[in-house]
Amino acid sequence: MIELKTEPELEVMRRAGRIVAGLLEHLAGAVRAGLKTRQLDEASAAYLRQAGATPAFLGYRGFPATVCVSVNEEVVHGIPGNRILREGDLVSLDAGAILDGWYADAAVTVAVGAVSKDARRLMDATRQALEDGIRQAVIGNRLSDISHAVQQRVEAQGFGIVRDFVGHGIGRALHEDPPIPNFGVPHAGPRLKAGMVLAIEPMVTLGSHEVQLQADGWTAITKDRSLAAHFEHTVAVTDHGPEVLTARCE
Repeated sequence: MIELKTEPELEVMRRAGRIVAGLLEHLAGAVRAGLKTRQLDEASAAYLRQAGATPAFLGYRGFPATVCVSVNEEVVHGIPGNRILREGDLVSLDAGAILDGWYADAAVTVAVGAVSKDARRLMDATRQALEDGIRQAVIGNRLSDISHAVQQRVEAQGFGIVRDFVGHGIGRALHEDPPIPNFGVPHAGPRLKAGMVLAIEPMVTLGSHEVQLQADGWTAITKDRSLAAHFEHTVAVTDHGPEVLTARCE
């Protein structure tokens, strides 16, 4: 059974979502050539402390950082360190927060200065795919309607959809049922109900959808070393349609 959240629980998740959204907005504004990715992690830790929230990622299954910073061919779960950002890089920022025991999770991909036309198209398509998926998060639809909408947008523009990592339910835990693939046939899976909260997160590549894990055990990169982009929102299914709890991050 997929957990349904009550209105008071959703209100706490809204507050957590606003914190995550503000954090990503802050980080996106700080991204520049010459910055080390660990500086983004340090900024994240300080921001969450000031907001009165706990990092959702730090220590999760041993993850060693507050925020995931994935650059260019890195799809997801990049560990911040001494890598220096350069003009033309794509930087995916994935962040989560815990507030009063409730989680929110979101991601955004930003450009470092001027990027290639293909990179810009990739970012735009991934963002649009997320928006398409969110529009399907309405009462009465099936879970796979979200997946299918994402896939249609991405593949129509000639990009690859990562299959090894998917979205998820979210609430009292960072990852709850159900898993939410970014591909699939429509009209399948659980029927959506008010109170469900979903982390919808397309991960899209300029080339093949295949990925491989790096030696650090976390960072996933595209197998063909093509560019990747990642956008994510925490979304509540409500009587009034989908409510994006992390809306400020774009």
